[in-house]
Amino acid sequence: MHLKISKEAAYLYKKEIPLQAGDSLRLFVRVGGVGSGGFSVGVTKEEPPSKCFKVIKENIIFFVTEDDYWYFDGMEINYHEDLDYVQFKHSSFDHLDHPEQVKMTK
Repeated sequence: MHLKISKEAAYLYKKEIPLQAGDSLRLFVRVGGVGSGGFSVGVTKEEPPSKCFKVIKENIIFFVTEDDYWYFDGMEINYHEDLDYVQFKHSSFDHLDHPEQVKMTK
C-alpha cells in the first residue's frame, strides 16, 4: 500500500488526540457530513488487528484495514500549519469525496 503521512500531519494527530509513542490510529472511510453525499477520512485511536496495512510516522502507527484499502492506497496526508489545514490528496482520484471520479491518465 502506498500511503504517505507527513511528519507535520503525524505531529498534529499526536498533539490533538493526544498520543504517546507507540500508540495506533485507525484511518477509515466514512460517509461525509450532512448533505455531502461523499466520503472523508475518519480517524480513531485503537489497536491494529493482525491483518492490516501499517505506516509508522513520528513513532505513531497509522493503520488501514483491508475494507478501506481501496480509498487509502495512493493517498498523501499533509498538514499546513500556517493555514491550519489538513490536506488529503490521492494519486488516482480527482475528488476524494466522490472517488468514482477517476483521473484519466495517458
